[in-house]
Amino acid sequence: MHRLINQVRPYAWGAHEAIPRLLGTEPDGSPQAELWMGAPPAAPSTLLTGGGERTFDAFIADAPKEVLGEDTVARFGERLPFLLKVLAADSPLSLQAHPDESRARAGFAAEEAEGIPVDAADRNYRDPFHKPELVLALEPFEALCGFRDPVAALGDLAGIRCELARRLRADLAAPDPHIALRTAMTRILTLDSRDLDQGLAEFVEEWTHRGGGTHHSTVLDLVRRYPGDPGAVAALLLNRITLRPGEALFLPAGNVHAYLRGTAVEIMASSDNVLRAGLTAKHVDVPELLAVVDFSVLPIPYSRPVAVEGRSEFRPGVDEFSLTVLGPGEIGTEMPGGSPSIVLALDGGAELRSECGAQAKLERGQSVFVPASSGAVQVEGDGHLVAATVGF
Repeated sequence: MHRLINQVRPYAWGAHEAIPRLLGTEPDGSPQAELWMGAPPAAPSTLLTGGGERTFDAFIADAPKEVLGEDTVARFGERLPFLLKVLAADSPLSLQAHPDESRARAGFAAEEAEGIPVDAADRNYRDPFHKPELVLALEPFEALCGFRDPVAALGDLAGIRCELARRLRADLAAPDPHIALRTAMTRILTLDSRDLDQGLAEFVEEWTHRGGGTHHSTVLDLVRRYPGDPGAVAALLLNRITLRPGEALFLPAGNVHAYLRGTAVEIMASSDNVLRAGLTAKHVDVPELLAVVDFSVLPIPYSRPVAVEGRSEFRPGVDEFSLTVLGPGEIGTEMPGGSPSIVLALDGGAELRSECGAQAKLERGQSVFVPASSGAVQVEGDGHLVAATVGF
């Protein structure tokens, strides 16, 4: 087992204190948005080994089958297929969706053929992988996630007389909910310059005084933070939810979403493919996003854990990852071996002892990597831990 040194990503939307509090460091006044644990090309963790420090990707390259396991290498190649994060949002993230596997492969190949540098600001597909993700709330965590019934959005628009509202009501009144939502979303995100300058301003003015329902304050907050961005109006088409601590969402390909605020653990397939529609200063590609979005009205995609011998396992049904929660409270369980794992202590502490004889003690904010060759790991302590590994 190898202790990890992980990178913090200072995105503008990040909170200032949540991640420093977890790590036991002093806030420096800058936003600290995400703590990354894994081997992504943009910011790999560093492992402390008997021979010194190694970047995670270099450590894998030295002995991929020993580190990842023969099964993982056969399924995903010589790469860690998941990325574990702690996400701390003080303001909304971009309105976004992720492609499925076939779209990611095709999009990556097309942009490679065009000669677009992989780190170019206007690149959509930085790798050929999909990016399903699961978010587990550590405190009340607010988000927009998937489409709600167009009848509900229609009701929130009642009494607003401006041209944009009238057109959206006509869109949302279509008998097929899929068509209604696609038409309304497309209209909002493809407003021409006149409608962006005047039509959006008229809508916001009326919404401020006449808008209602569960989305009234959310749209106003987004308008204030992103003036002139039609993504703020698109929010009224989406489910507005608050996760309680311990609740989780699974976001498959095509689910349009935006995290609004809060602290959570996030696990995802290791990919950097994000298609954005607004609420950001980063690259926006509305046509590509609309091509991947699922406009179905579906239940909110809560993920429920399975209780297994003193631990809770989130198994969302993807190959790349699963997430195990141990605690909070007294911990005494064994995690199966044979797959690579990253274990993070969120609170308290625990001792890990592997089948091959390796040991590690974890305290709040510390993390370790457990190679596949370590075998099963006995975990004992009093605290709150999460462990990321490949999917079941």
